[in-house]
Amino acid sequence: MISKAIRSVFTFGLAGFYAVASPLTADACTRFVFIGQDDNVVTARSMDWKYDVGSNLYILPRGIERNGEAGPNSLKWTAKYGSVVTTGYDVSTTDGANEAGLVANVLWLTESEYPKFEASSKPGLTIAAWAQYVLDRFATVAEAVEVLKTQPFTIVTDNVPGQDRLTTLHLSLSDSSGDSAIIEYIDGKQVIHHGRQYQVMTNSPTYDKQLALTSYWQDIGGTVMLPGTNRASDRFTRAAFYVNAIPQSGEPNRLLASVFGVIRNVSVPLGISSPDQPEISSTRWRTVYDHKRKLYFFESAMTPNTFWVDLNKIDFSKETGKVKRLDLGTDQAHTFSGDATADFQDAKPFPFQGL
Repeated sequence: MISKAIRSVFTFGLAGFYAVASPLTADACTRFVFIGQDDNVVTARSMDWKYDVGSNLYILPRGIERNGEAGPNSLKWTAKYGSVVTTGYDVSTTDGANEAGLVANVLWLTESEYPKFEASSKPGLTIAAWAQYVLDRFATVAEAVEVLKTQPFTIVTDNVPGQDRLTTLHLSLSDSSGDSAIIEYIDGKQVIHHGRQYQVMTNSPTYDKQLALTSYWQDIGGTVMLPGTNRASDRFTRAAFYVNAIPQSGEPNRLLASVFGVIRNVSVPLGISSPDQPEISSTRWRTVYDHKRKLYFFESAMTPNTFWVDLNKIDFSKETGKVKRLDLGTDQAHTFSGDATADFQDAKPFPFQGL
């Protein structure tokens, strides 16, 4: 039985939780960075959504010319680094890693409010290409943050494909050194949390409030109890405890197995959803990136196998590299096994959704 002392602490914690995270809060996905010994750094994320997110994998070489898809006043750039990415609806980059070891993930954040995009604004960048922009341009988190702090663009958002609601996201970055950054737009202003301590990211509430909630649970200790629902703050707390409780040294494959155990622990079983909140929903897929070995793992909830893409085997050069696509099928139900790098097929670049 739970002692009276623990029960009172638990009740207080729930009261604090609901004061910060209202029932209308929208949640989706979990991301964390494992920082082990001997340069073993692994980034993992889950994608939680009620509907099929239309995800496929793409290989994107260097040298691709892009623009922010925001009309005449659009940001323009050329891809300096090649990348492997997972799309959303084949109109956005939701997750990926570049050849230099930088990983970018976008997750839902209902509280996001972006600056107004006007004729006098800095060049526009569609939110669909936000993650791709950093993968194309930067090798490290520090390098990306240094540029993002200058706010060289204005984020432009649009409705989620097939839904009458704006896309509201925040961005996480991690690299081979274990450095990490969380970028949000709150009340129209960019907020950046930068440092190795920012290992975990989920969704609502805003990141500063999630850090406060996690500090509360740390005082209790994860071996006593951990919150178990699929809400963002509970998933944040579990991931924050387990990512540092699993072995920090050992054979790379065993460490990887532990990381998979954590991302599965914070996943939501297929078939669970909230009727009016498609983001509080089933985990559709998971990705795990081994920064040291440059292996990008993908695991669909609909298939029995985990497979990976070996970035060491890919020609990312501008001269001979090709855009390639791995067709995951409806609900990501196509089955691949082991090293699937050779299973990609030549393809056209997917178009980023914009204005």
